Amino acid sequence: MSNKMKIAGASVGVLFVAFVVGILFWGGFNWAMEATNTEEFCISCHEMRDNVYQEYIETPHYSNRTGVRATCPDCHVPKEWVHKVVRKIKASNELYHKVLGTIDTREKYEAKRLELARNVWQTMKETDSRECRNCHDYDSMDFVKQGRRGHKEHEQGFANGLTCIDCHKGIAHQLPDMSEEDASAVLRAH
Repeated sequence: MSNKMKIAGASVGVLFVAFVVGILFWGGFNWAMEATNTEEFCISCHEMRDNVYQEYIETPHYSNRTGVRATCPDCHVPKEWVHKVVRKIKASNELYHKVLGTIDTREKYEAKRLELARNVWQTMKETDSRECRNCHDYDSMDFVKQGRRGHKEHEQGFANGLTCIDCHKGIAHQLPDMSEEDASAVLRAH
């Protein structure tokens, strides 16, 4: 056997091994992405289970007349692969704070609630409430069934370039105390 044939055979072997390793890596990576994209995973830490999850189960996103449920990842993790990977990378910051115990008690969580909410609201504004639009589509809205106020608010909001989170803060979680920066927030929260 010539040296050229040996090199070609070795190259094919290396390519085959690289191909198999690539498939195993991709499969493992995809499995991890999906395993961490479930409600069960999201509430596996007590910070989420004892705080935001308890609020969420009292909302129409959890239980409603139509039986459609939006889970944690439906609202907080993009469906498109590239955006999902970016969100998962950003979530590593949450793991860092889990280790630090930044919000490991109810008191610590409440002290950071406004900051945490602002971060989510800002992300939703930057993405034009992309995750809301996975279920709520402007073109599919029946304004007649919304009633006069909802119809008017949606038409004006969309015409003025607002996005879902501009008006629908607190739809799945309690609003933070914003009275220090906006006294009218106390009236709107009740």
